[in-house]
Amino acid sequence: MKDPCFIASLKSRALEKYKANSRLVKRLKKVNKRKLDQEVHRLHQVAFGHIDCLDCGNCCRTISPIITDKDISRIAPKLKLKPSEFVERYLAVDGDQDYVFRQTPCPFLGADNYCAVYAFRPAACADYPHTDRPRFYQALSLSLKNTHTCPAVYEIFENLKTGGY
Repeated sequence: MKDPCFIASLKSRALEKYKANSRLVKRLKKVNKRKLDQEVHRLHQVAFGHIDCLDCGNCCRTISPIITDKDISRIAPKLKLKPSEFVERYLAVDGDQDYVFRQTPCPFLGADNYCAVYAFRPAACADYPHTDRPRFYQALSLSLKNTHTCPAVYEIFENLKTGGY
C-alpha cells in the first residue's frame, strides 16, 4: 500500500525522472525481449504484492481508457441501455477518433475506489497497467506515460534502473 502523499506527488516525481526513464526505455528496446518480459512480470508481482489498486484508484480518477465497440456491446446491456444510449450518456470521441469516457474521474468509480462495472469493465481497464502482458516491450512508451499515473509502474521502472537495465 502506498502513502496518499506518494500518490498525490506521483506525477511530479515521474516528471522529475522523465529524462532518466526515457533513456531507460531506449535501453530496454535493445535488450532480450524474453528476458525483459520475465523481469517486468516478476517486478509486477513484487509491486502488486504490496500495492493495492483500491488504495489508489489514480488511473480511474485521471485517465480515460479507450472504449471499443466490443466493450460497448458488453457493458450497455448490463446497464440496461442500448449501445447508442451508452455512447450518448458516457462516451466522447478523442483526437484519435477513439471512444473514451466523457468525464474523469470514470463515471463508474465509487468513493471507495470500487468499480461499479468491474465484472464487465472495458478491456483497457482490465489490462491496465499492462506490466503483466505478454510482449511488454510493445508497451514501453505507454508504460513510460503510466509512470505518471500508476505507483506500481513507477516502482517497476525504478527497480529496472537499479537492477542494471
